[in-house]
Amino acid sequence: MVPLEKIVALCKRRGFIYPGSEIYGGLGGTWDYGPFGVELKNNIKREFWKSIVYKRDDVVGLDAAIMMNPQVWVASGHVAAFTDPLIECKICHTRLRADQREEIEDHEKTHKGKKGQWTEPKKFNLLVEAKLGVIEDSKQKIYLRGEITQGVHVNFKNVLDSTRMQIPFGIAQIGKAFRNEITPGNFTFRSREFEQMELQFYVNPKEADKWFEYWKGERMKWYQSLFNDQTKLSFHQHEKLVHYAKKAFDINYDGREMEGIHLRADWDLSRHSKYSGQDLSYLDSETGGKYIPWIVETSGGVDRTFLFLLMDAYKEDGDRVFLKLNPKIAPHKVAVFPLVKNKPDLVELAHQIYKNLKLETNLTTIWDDRGNIGKRYFSQDEIGTPWCVTVDFQSLEDSSVTIRDRDTTKQERVKIEDLLSYFNLKLK
Repeated sequence: MVPLEKIVALCKRRGFIYPGSEIYGGLGGTWDYGPFGVELKNNIKREFWKSIVYKRDDVVGLDAAIMMNPQVWVASGHVAAFTDPLIECKICHTRLRADQREEIEDHEKTHKGKKGQWTEPKKFNLLVEAKLGVIEDSKQKIYLRGEITQGVHVNFKNVLDSTRMQIPFGIAQIGKAFRNEITPGNFTFRSREFEQMELQFYVNPKEADKWFEYWKGERMKWYQSLFNDQTKLSFHQHEKLVHYAKKAFDINYDGREMEGIHLRADWDLSRHSKYSGQDLSYLDSETGGKYIPWIVETSGGVDRTFLFLLMDAYKEDGDRVFLKLNPKIAPHKVAVFPLVKNKPDLVELAHQIYKNLKLETNLTTIWDDRGNIGKRYFSQDEIGTPWCVTVDFQSLEDSSVTIRDRDTTKQERVKIEDLLSYFNLKLK
């Protein structure tokens, strides 16, 4: 597997990810996505939304507020249960989660063979607190959401009342969440601010197992459509379940969690119904019966998927480094440049092609005229651009251009008038 240090270096060098607040010394567990990173990240989210919402009739979207009434987190169990057992080294005061056995052993080695004397585990709440209000003495304590799930469940009745949705149906959401991670690390794998892409699918309890298996299969197929090495994708079943789950599986990349699929039963709606005083049961129009729906949840990490896709795509071919990203999610699909930038006729024709392709929203196109042609290819390879279009002197004679393929480096001549159909066919 590609060393993480190479991914980190590539991300900084090519504008995928920067350390958060870097000029001020940074802020642990936060990251900023650069010009190419934000495009890749948006493309991942767009593909998720296409597959979950646009291509289905039984799912709608939602964008809930990050700041919520603190009673939401009481009802959901986060205030009481969203904690990690924390231990502290009495020698150097480093804090680690009590279940991080490998990290604890590694830490003890730093004391030259002397085992650290650890404190007893103490509960550590992962919710990030905030204060809301303009008067210091009367500010209300709230929490930045520790997950995006609850914003969907508190709007269950609103969605039912304002749409024609009937069970089984789902609500999808993409958004930021925040956690007081004790030991953020492994680049963006464990962060204090991160983004989730989720589906909460409401079902009749009698059909819960069927839908759980269905969504396991659907989500795995989605990841398989994006990754090159599908042998590294696998399911992991949880034996020890969290308080809300009846079943829990992870979709892993190379043994590390990327998305969780949970059968949440009626935990969420029952709790919110109890704490809010609102009836969140569902009236079955066919039978006339009422019940609290069960929930099948799929919860994926955008940042983790981003990281694993880079690891999957990173390739070295001699001195050449390239990202073999699926063209659907590549930051830019096409790069256009003149063979040399000191020939006005070549530059003008290249600019015309660039502007025409840029008008196509599915063909995100970039202009590049820096350095020689070899350096431009090298640069585009490292950011994962699938195709490079070069306007050369032959282009002025026969209105054709050279298209270079990122993965094979093979080149072919294509008529300028056929470029749009050529790329659209490739992106199908």
